[in-house]
Formats: sequence, C-alpha cells, structure tokens
Amino acid sequence: MNYTSKSVANFIFMSRWLQAPLYFGLMIIMCVYVYEFALGLTHLVLGANKLTETGVMLLALDLIDMVMIANLLIMVILGGYETFVSRLNLQGQVDQPEWLDHVNAGTMKIKLALAIVTISSIHLLRTFIDPSQKDFYVVMWQVIIHLSLVISAIAIAFTDKIMTNTKPHQPY
Repeated sequence: MNYTSKSVANFIFMSRWLQAPLYFGLMIIMCVYVYEFALGLTHLVLGANKLTETGVMLLALDLIDMVMIANLLIMVILGGYETFVSRLNLQGQVDQPEWLDHVNAGTMKIKLALAIVTISSIHLLRTFIDPSQKDFYVVMWQVIIHLSLVISAIAIAFTDKIMTNTKPHQPY
C-alpha cells in the first residue's frame, strides 16, 4: 500500500470520531429527560392527594415512559460509541452493563427495536387507560403503528439470527 492510499485509509478511519459529538448531544438530551422526570415526579408527589387513581396511573406511565426513553438513550450512547467510535475500556468496572460485553451492530438493532416496542406499549397502555381518549382513529392508528413496530422488531431479530447462523457451504 502506497503512502497516499494509507493516508486516505487513516483519514477515513479517523472520521468515526465525527460521531462523538452526536453521542455528547444525546447525553444532553438525557439531562433534559432527568429534569423532566424530576418535574413530573414532583407534580405526582405534591398532587397525590388531589389525583384520582387513574390520574396517578397516567402520571406514573409518563414517568415510566421517560425512564424507558432514557434507557434507549443509554443503549444508543454506550453501544453506539463502543461499536462505531472507540472501545470504552471498562474492564474491572463493577457496574459495567452486562450487555455491553456482547454489543455489536446486530444486537444493538435488536435491543433498540425491543426498546422502541416497549415504549410504544407504554404509550398504547396510556391511551387505553386515559378516559379523555375517545377518538377511535387515534387509538386505531396507535395500534397499527405498534403492531408495525412489533413486526419490524421480529423481522430484525429473525434477519440477525439468519445472518449469524449462516455457515459457509461445505462441499461433501
């Protein structure tokens, strides 16, 4: 390989670091979610004596939704950085997430798809519980979107399984 080819290859390889600010931006979004969670929790606690059981349940689902989105952000930040930018070198960290040891692009897609389906499930449950939600078409479209997400997650998992279990053809 000549000097020019090697320089171009190194430059292209270093371009992966352009993603680092994107992951930093996701950390800022996480801070916003922590702030919104604190506000929602304060509202729930301070208003608990004025809320109905359904009101408490709806606020709790909103908080769970925020936690699930925060989990999704963590998966994207840690997994994406580890997969596409650089190793995190967390060996010896007692609180290292277990899934981070096995992260690759395929498992990241499956984990993200499942997280999105879970978030969609929470939104759908909230719609079913919310007494103000009476619009048939809103509910219908949420169910259709949720089912589309479930089918997509299954397709991603199935495709990943096929790709990881495919062995090269062995002549007899």
